[in-house]
Amino acid sequence: MKRKKHGSADDEAAIDMTPMLDIVFIMLIFFIVTTSFVKEKGLEVLRPKDSNTPPPETTKKSLAIRVNEDGTIVVNGREVDIRRVEANIQSFLAENNQDTAAVQAHPKAKHGLVTEVINEVKKAGIDNVSVLVGK
Repeated sequence: MKRKKHGSADDEAAIDMTPMLDIVFIMLIFFIVTTSFVKEKGLEVLRPKDSNTPPPETTKKSLAIRVNEDGTIVVNGREVDIRRVEANIQSFLAENNQDTAAVQAHPKAKHGLVTEVINEVKKAGIDNVSVLVGK
């Protein structure tokens, strides 16, 4: 009986997967053990409850004040002087029931002027003042 020198092609093509699976499982255990579970700190947001009733129709005009780059003050589309801001807001409040105002300041406007406008708005009787920065 003759013996073959070489085995069949199927015997040579077999690859043992056991060592590779062992390494994968060891890496998985390593990553699970070394992972740190840290709770992120942040603000808790309280969202309002959803109501099925539609909001009431309001036709309130909003009070918009703009401070331009060159120092001009515009109250609801009319250019006014800093000394007349309070009077213009009071006349606006006489016609409209409003408790908020938005002051839009140009990024290059002088901060002192913006602060004066906010103070004039508060002297006119509006405590809720939003400050927006934009062009």
